[in-house]
Amino acid sequence: MEGENRSIEKGLLLIRKEESANTTPFLVFTTFIIVSASFSFGVALGHTAGTMASIMEDLDLSITQFSVFGSLLTFGGMIGALFSATIADSFGCKMTLWITEVFCISGWLAIALAKNIIWLDLGRFFVGIGVGLLSYVVPVYIAEITPKTVRGTFTFSNQLLQNCGVATAYYLGNFMSWRIIALIGILPCLIQLVGLFFVPESPRWLAKEGRDEECEVVLQKLRGDEADIVKETQEILISVEASANISMRSLFKKKYTHQLTIGIGLMLLQQLSGSAGLGYYTGSVFDLAGFPSRIGMTVLSIVVVPKAILGLILVERWGRRPLLMASAFGLCLGCISLALAFGLKGVPGVNVNVTPTLAFIGIMTFVMMFAAGLGALPWIIMSEIFPMDMKVVAGSLVSITNWFTGWIVSYCFNFMLLWSPTGTFIIFATISGATVVFAWCLVPETRGLTLEEIQRRAN
Repeated sequence: MEGENRSIEKGLLLIRKEESANTTPFLVFTTFIIVSASFSFGVALGHTAGTMASIMEDLDLSITQFSVFGSLLTFGGMIGALFSATIADSFGCKMTLWITEVFCISGWLAIALAKNIIWLDLGRFFVGIGVGLLSYVVPVYIAEITPKTVRGTFTFSNQLLQNCGVATAYYLGNFMSWRIIALIGILPCLIQLVGLFFVPESPRWLAKEGRDEECEVVLQKLRGDEADIVKETQEILISVEASANISMRSLFKKKYTHQLTIGIGLMLLQQLSGSAGLGYYTGSVFDLAGFPSRIGMTVLSIVVVPKAILGLILVERWGRRPLLMASAFGLCLGCISLALAFGLKGVPGVNVNVTPTLAFIGIMTFVMMFAAGLGALPWIIMSEIFPMDMKVVAGSLVSITNWFTGWIVSYCFNFMLLWSPTGTFIIFATISGATVVFAWCLVPETRGLTLEEIQRRAN
């Protein structure tokens, strides 16, 4: 009996040792380098929000020309997403990120030095291609190098860095030239460009390429010298050996229906909630509601990062599914507040301060709840639910879906506001409410499971 108790105690100690060895300084450093360019992604998302008037004035743009300029980020993202999974599968995540930096750096330079609409649009398009590549590679890369106990938190750091970039663009847009902000977008790209020389390739990609010994060495380095990686290495090798990339046509077979529905559904709902439109043109919504845009953008720049930090903490404590539903519900409330704000605008007997107050509350609620959940979770879940054999084609498809939908929303948003601000936010509120139902009915919980365990459950 005593021997049995010792065995149990020894087993528990081994488990604790394994858990404590999960997070190493090298893993933290590697993750930081991988997500660093996500700051540039955030700057791109927030660049047009507070600089719309100054860009239109400096280059003499019409509302249609500026809408095209704003939407080119998502159009370029769609092009980048089209090739992201294929490039990552063929050349690895590191090489894909190096290619990303070429597009991002050249794009930001074109924007910063633009003398006419052609260079401005070309720069925005190039940055879009870069962030389109980033949007797929970063969450997949992090998911493949991190242990199950911290995978959600580490992958959510992608959203945290994006929100830091958004907050920076929002704040600096109040007083700094849009050209200088474009140059700031280059800095994190340079950090990643150099840092990639010091981080390893994904162990799973190495195993897929038949570089088993290198896979084991990299995994040991990521987990720490004292960590036992035998079981994890075997699971990776078995998973890779059992998979072979499928064609796009094969993707629509019945056995892949559930994962594909979740992946495409979440990407559609994320963009159709109005996130791209409200994110790109926040300042103009404040102005339309009669709220001082400079104050609104400053407050947003302060609160958006803490909310992303909250999401980073809750993703492993609550789980993906509850956080996704809570975030979507918050978006729904924010859109209802905005719809009421514009619905009451100019109504006789209603205090003139009601519209700007409700609009401010609505925008704050929407942006904060998006940062805390729906901004990152579709990408996190996408990086987890697709097995190796369908990750390339499925990852490309869901990424293209996200960026194509975002392009449509970002281009149409200003015209929708001209049609009816109230009707616009009623539509977005309805879609956000539908996201709660979708998550409740279809989205599985993946917290605390290895990628291989998730695939076994799905099958």
